[in-house]
Amino acid sequence: MNAWDGISEFVAVTERQSFTRAANQLGISVAQVSRQITALEAKLGVQLFYRTTRKVSATEAGQVYYQHCRQLLDGLQDAERAIGTLTQLPRGKLKLTAPTTYGETVIAPLVNDFVARYPELEVQCRFSNQKLDLVLEGYDMAIRLGRLDSTPGSMMSQQLSTRRLYVCAAPSYLSKRGEPHSLSELARHNCLVGTLDYWRFEEDGRERNIRIHGSIHANSGQALVDAARKGIGIVQLPDYYVDPWIASGDLIPVLTRYQPSDEGIWALYPTNRHLSPKIRMLVEHLGRYLG
Repeated sequence: MNAWDGISEFVAVTERQSFTRAANQLGISVAQVSRQITALEAKLGVQLFYRTTRKVSATEAGQVYYQHCRQLLDGLQDAERAIGTLTQLPRGKLKLTAPTTYGETVIAPLVNDFVARYPELEVQCRFSNQKLDLVLEGYDMAIRLGRLDSTPGSMMSQQLSTRRLYVCAAPSYLSKRGEPHSLSELARHNCLVGTLDYWRFEEDGRERNIRIHGSIHANSGQALVDAARKGIGIVQLPDYYVDPWIASGDLIPVLTRYQPSDEGIWALYPTNRHLSPKIRMLVEHLGRYLG
């Protein structure tokens, strides 16, 4: 067993807290990961992990060993990236996550264009409305929408573009129920509810959150757009959901004087990967087309 054997497996298990997730990240079998960890523990003469049916966690010795091993792997990755920057060509694997609808309609076509230009790059996209832990799940980059939570020190963020929120309704709905002209009038309207039970507005330069209620609750923007187009109620959604329907006249913006400030669209990635050509160039590519 040479000095490097088992190091990648050990670091992956420590960070993912799971032999299975570590194996998936490394592209090897769970049995191979287990063999490497067992051999490493025998070599060091210490137990590196506490194992239960639900969780794997590092022992005190494992935590100390992890700190040194992580630095070694980071140094190796830095060396590889330094060589990679000489060619400036994206290559290898890249894992990306983005919100479902925005990922499918906006990000996916841009990523496909990028991969077509750099065929040595292999991209794995996961579109989900869950905010995944990039380090724990092994992702290289995430696209985040709206207000960015305070970014931990292990992460870097870059704004790619902005999105605008619209309140709108179908002409058929407005002809029956009338158009609201003030925020207080929303109380008598059927407001289609998304993941939050309030809508954001600005009035006299101050932000206001107005609680809303209605006959439909959904965690899908597309479902809410469809309901609004059918005249069921009023909806507040980002521009990429409603722009085509506003342009066609299927939806009409209302309460535009209370429209909130634009929100950011962000690329988020671990700090130890910010020098990677594939990350840097993909961020530049997305920013160029979204900005």
